[in-house]
Amino acid sequence: MSILVEIWKFFTTYILRQAPYMVGFLTLIGYCLMGKKWYETLGGTIKAIVGFQILNVGSGGLTSNFRPILAGLKERFNLNAAVIDPYYGQNAVDAGVKEVFQKEFSQVLTLLLVAFIVNILLVRFNKITKCRSLFTTGHVQVQQAATAFWLILFALPEALRDNDVAILVIMSIILGSYWAVGSNLTVKPMQELTDGAGFAIAHQQMFGIRLAYILADKLFGTDGGKKKREVKKVGEMEMPGFFSIFNENMVCTAILMTVFFGIIMIVIGKDFFVGKETIKPDYNFGFYIVDTSLKFAVNLAILQLGVRTFVTELTASFQGIADKLLPASVPGVDCAVCYGFGDSNAVTFGFLAGLTGQIIAIVLLIVFHSPTIIICGFVPVFFDNATIGLVANEKGGLKACLVIPFLSGLIQVFGAALISGWVGMAAYGGYLGMFDWDTVWPLFTVIIKFIPYAGIAIVAIILFALPQLEYLQDPEGYFLITEDYEAYKEHIAKKNATGKNYK
Repeated sequence: MSILVEIWKFFTTYILRQAPYMVGFLTLIGYCLMGKKWYETLGGTIKAIVGFQILNVGSGGLTSNFRPILAGLKERFNLNAAVIDPYYGQNAVDAGVKEVFQKEFSQVLTLLLVAFIVNILLVRFNKITKCRSLFTTGHVQVQQAATAFWLILFALPEALRDNDVAILVIMSIILGSYWAVGSNLTVKPMQELTDGAGFAIAHQQMFGIRLAYILADKLFGTDGGKKKREVKKVGEMEMPGFFSIFNENMVCTAILMTVFFGIIMIVIGKDFFVGKETIKPDYNFGFYIVDTSLKFAVNLAILQLGVRTFVTELTASFQGIADKLLPASVPGVDCAVCYGFGDSNAVTFGFLAGLTGQIIAIVLLIVFHSPTIIICGFVPVFFDNATIGLVANEKGGLKACLVIPFLSGLIQVFGAALISGWVGMAAYGGYLGMFDWDTVWPLFTVIIKFIPYAGIAIVAIILFALPQLEYLQDPEGYFLITEDYEAYKEHIAKKNATGKNYK
């Protein structure tokens, strides 16, 4: 028995919570179920792990280069503020959950494991639940489990807080259902964006992705072909003269980042970076700005290389899992995976539009003396808005790519200020702060807080109802989109020909 416990501990510590190895494990299982030769299985597993690690190098480089710059705004203007960032949010729970609720952070990891089992069961019985995506991004699950732990504890009546078993059951059902339902909402947007690559997004802005998909089509797109409107995507814009250099993704990214972050770094001042020992006193500050900004383009290119390396292996091998264990399902992966598809410049445009929205929102909080001031963290401002911008551009073109992420930036700051101040996380310096956690989860918290007991059922019903409603829109194509995308496209073409459009 002790050997099994140790194996389980090893799996949860080094596989489940380590995204590259979780992806590698799924690839290994998938190829084994498909009966691949051992050396093909080994090669595919290694490519999946290494590819995801390359992606992590790129996303880690983006974060490490630019997180200190945004955090520097907090120190430069002497703001007593909460940083919206998944890691700051996780640290806030770690620092405050025992003091506020007399609970241990170790319980968060128990919640993660049970919620993941709930996700698996919902996908396994998807003919009933209509959930088609397995959430595989372990590092995101840890961050979300931590924040969900705090929010639900805050909302629950005191009688339930003292019952650890009841708390675990309630939290696991809500969080596991959110993982299954949220990633399921991204299946259609991702299949269309990637032309059937065979994955969904399992991250922090899953509801935001589906909302952007709908709004971009309704407000800026052709509304499923109902409106006669020309939609020009970012990559289709013809730039005149000098501006034609912006047609090249790497050049466009480097120039825009130098302008935007150059201004922010000048406002912060060289003394800040010298004080943090980021640069030496005699180092040329202008060159440092340019070098830092160019590294954004470098890390984005590395990230996209990682995507190309592992996506093919994961999606091919997952077919074995879908055929044998989780029928008609796809893996839910990190949002950065989709950056290898669609218009590359839409990633940069969406990010900068979201950053503009966040900065305006922060200024408004300061001007109107908000009790909770927010500092934008790099992870929400980039990964949320780049992803939302990419999806919006696909359906609604350049205008959608700029407007929808801009609105997302406003929502991220205002939503985070309201919820983190109300529940007390702001006092510990951080909040997760990504789109779903500034919209969907505050709504869940309000419902559970002000409608005790019944609110728990209401939240569960909302989550379980969403895939059912989506299924009813197109029962024939609902599972076909994950099982045979080419057949699905033919199905949609026939429906459109008869005037029956499906969103």
